[in-house]
Amino acid sequence: MKTYNKAIKYISYAMVIGFITACSIDEVVDPNRPSLGGVQENANIGQLNELVVGVESTLRNGLGIETTASGTIARELYLFDADPRNTGDLLGKNGIALDNNSFYSTAQWNGNYRCIKNTNILIDAAMNTEAITEEERQGYIGVAKTFAAYELIQIVKSYNVARVDVADEDNLGPIVSADEALMAAKNMLDDAFTTLNGASFAFTLSDGFDGFNTPSSFQEFNRAVAAMTAVYSGNGTEALSALTNSYFNLNGSLTAGPKHIFSLSPGDQANPVFRAPDLNGDQIIVHNSWIEDAEVGDTRVTTKTATRLDAQGQDDLNGTNETRLYASQLSSIDILRNEELILLYAEASILASNFDDAATALSIIRNSASLNDYTGALTPEALTDELLKQRRYSLWSENSRLYDVRRYNLENTLPIDRQGDLIFTELPVPLSENQ
Repeated sequence: MKTYNKAIKYISYAMVIGFITACSIDEVVDPNRPSLGGVQENANIGQLNELVVGVESTLRNGLGIETTASGTIARELYLFDADPRNTGDLLGKNGIALDNNSFYSTAQWNGNYRCIKNTNILIDAAMNTEAITEEERQGYIGVAKTFAAYELIQIVKSYNVARVDVADEDNLGPIVSADEALMAAKNMLDDAFTTLNGASFAFTLSDGFDGFNTPSSFQEFNRAVAAMTAVYSGNGTEALSALTNSYFNLNGSLTAGPKHIFSLSPGDQANPVFRAPDLNGDQIIVHNSWIEDAEVGDTRVTTKTATRLDAQGQDDLNGTNETRLYASQLSSIDILRNEELILLYAEASILASNFDDAATALSIIRNSASLNDYTGALTPEALTDELLKQRRYSLWSENSRLYDVRRYNLENTLPIDRQGDLIFTELPVPLSENQ
């Protein structure tokens, strides 16, 4: 299996330093590696392909903390480990506010923007070389823009704002609202989709993109992300149109779609959300409300979690179940699977007043969890309630619940675990971004 064990030779620490610290570092020329300028001007195919590896590899950056931080705030889970901020700060213990200079604020932001920065380097390199054909150039650019847009959406989901213009690290654009960022992502995706028409791939994506590793099949991923963007922008008709050109399939496998892959090879990384069963000291414990609120017979409870041999408690919090979302350190993580697309289709159908279609999609999701068809009212309110319930259980611990709580104003539905705890709906933008 192809992994990311190659060194990302052409992406230097200096390129992303603007997102990590205010310090400056003198450039040191490494005689064994090309300079940044050497990659951005007259890069050869080998250098460009290493950049693609780097982009896809950094697409995974920050996934672990992204999952546990947003999941804790949204009362999906607890992370019981040695860091008291995971059970203190993130739950607003004793009225404490979130810290904009703590790991839960900086890790995902830095990870997402490192990937976006790498896409910008790849675009510059592809634009400024004569070593490739025009069709190959379009392939590099189309993939880079699609990945950048996807990362921008992840930032919006967690932070409710984003910085769109980051091409020049010495002259960053402003931090903009979620609506502006989603519009920028839409435009980026549309540009990428057009660019991929007639493109060719001179590079190889990882095994996680099997089935989506040609220009035409990658366009299906592009349209899936575009559909997600349209739903988040409240445009159901546009989302439905995008879904018709994606790999969305009401009758298809729920797991179909690109995936993050992992390995234990030097220079690579393991699945950051996996936890070994029934260990103590570093466990993802399921929030009791997720177990208690589930419908009787919902198999997602028993496939995604398991009852521990011994119930866990820490910092006046407790839980009986722990994660079973991933089987091992090498388990893949879905980037955007068909199950989520079906849920997006249901939401888009509600937005477009296609209520029968929404009910059909929701029944498919319910049936996949061994539940009966949806029989509730065909009204926007009833269907939306059902949609959010199915998203809560299908997308548990996947950085979706916090965003759903925020965009549907459900803050008052989240349980308070301890007297004095607070409810948050977004992560704070890192302190370094405000200086």
